[in-house]
Amino acid sequence: MRRRKSLQLDMTPLVDVVFLLLIFFLVTSVFKKEELALLLNLPSAEKGEKVMEKREISIELSENSVALNGVKLDMIQLDSELSKVTEKNRPVLLRIDRSVRYERIIDLFNTLKKYGLNNLVLVEEVKR
Repeated sequence: MRRRKSLQLDMTPLVDVVFLLLIFFLVTSVFKKEELALLLNLPSAEKGEKVMEKREISIELSENSVALNGVKLDMIQLDSELSKVTEKNRPVLLRIDRSVRYERIIDLFNTLKKYGLNNLVLVEEVKR
């Protein structure tokens, strides 16, 4: 009577394929960055803290454009969108280009003040 050898599955090629797939997905995946609509030249600071709130309002202001939460608007549309905000204590992240005229910044501040949005955070580029 002959003894049968037990069949075993060789795991080495399977492990190789799994590692190759893992490397492929890591290399090809796109990590989500902050959604910004305008290309801004932010002022720099020596030190800074990053605000990690998911419920903040993000406003970008350049010389000719304004964006709210990554959507480009004009000042009238921004005014109407800010009027819909119900939580007045939400942080408002302001990314303002360094070449923006002072009057334009004051107009934005007055609009925010009109709707009681006073929790302002000025975002700057941190020097490393």
